[in-house]
Amino acid sequence: MIKIISNKNREEKSNLIALFDEESKNKVRVFHKTLNNYKATPLIEMNNYADKVGVNKLWVKDESQRMGLNAFKVLGASYAITNILYEKLGWDKEELSFKKLLKADLSQFTFVTATDGNHGRGVAWIANQFGCKSFVFMPNTSSEARINNIKEFATEVFVVDGNYDFASDKAKEYAEDENAILVQDSSWNGYENIPLIIMQGYLTLIDEIYEQLNGDNFTHIFLHCGVGSMPAAIEAYLVNKFGSEKPITIIVEPNKAECFFKSIEINDGEPHSVYGRLDSIMAGLSCGTPSKLAWDIISKHSNYFVSCDDEIAILGMKEFSKEKIVSGESGAVSLGILKYAYDNDKSIYEKLEIDSSSKIMLISTEGDTDPSFYASIINDSN
Repeated sequence: MIKIISNKNREEKSNLIALFDEESKNKVRVFHKTLNNYKATPLIEMNNYADKVGVNKLWVKDESQRMGLNAFKVLGASYAITNILYEKLGWDKEELSFKKLLKADLSQFTFVTATDGNHGRGVAWIANQFGCKSFVFMPNTSSEARINNIKEFATEVFVVDGNYDFASDKAKEYAEDENAILVQDSSWNGYENIPLIIMQGYLTLIDEIYEQLNGDNFTHIFLHCGVGSMPAAIEAYLVNKFGSEKPITIIVEPNKAECFFKSIEINDGEPHSVYGRLDSIMAGLSCGTPSKLAWDIISKHSNYFVSCDDEIAILGMKEFSKEKIVSGESGAVSLGILKYAYDNDKSIYEKLEIDSSSKIMLISTEGDTDPSFYASIINDSN
């Protein structure tokens, strides 16, 4: 099942847009280039597949190859934690350097976060690089593979008896009780500075895309949405770069965790939560409450909101696999939308303003972060 709603409230500009300009983007990219294993992830032209779904061009940014961590989230975590440590040490933040921090004794610092998988792995990895402690809280729907991915780097992982939002509450309580530093990629009243820096950290992703496009551009970009931090960062950058002529942005969520879709549907200008287990296979997108900062940007600037069931994600995974691209449950859903729409329901294209002239950008946000589950889907002939 695929549901679509258009955004009727795109007149007012978010005040946050100015924080995602060229200067901010350049500063972030310069920092990421100081990481020992940084390199741009591939932008793959899927021109043969574009013909199969009736569009002019199709690209996918393959984040499975991001610094050995199989997902894009480390971009935000590394930038935020480096900023935090520079501030704690009283260093000048104008020229951030990963290598400079590696030479410092940082063992007194402790970081705490909640995650469905990829953000927590990024936080734990960067904390481990710096010799800091990290404590990660995860929902009870987390797979053993994703838990173990984080245990490789974290001081300790706590699996809570609840969903992602409950894990987030527990992480917040733990950080307060232990006088530790909360590094959450979602924001709420009174907690905005660190999530903002995380969002800015994602600007490297869109900077790489435009560098790799070599002067070309896309007409549409699909953005997979959990709490909304990465989609909001890219949305804000596109508004800065193109103004009213920006590409069409399409926010994609699981139907079990469609908090942005629901909020746009209610249409009272406020973010709304969804509740329950949020038990989609799209674990990285299974978040019930929009980030405050992300909502402010997305609700005022994104064009369309799409809610999908797990079958669409599975379709996308299998289609990517045929093209020799490994895309996990939270990374593949947009290709599934294109394939399903073209084969079964062309009205979806009409609603999203997609036609044979469209140039589509996809971001495969993760690889096989749960390898055995990924294999079970790809090898299932149904």
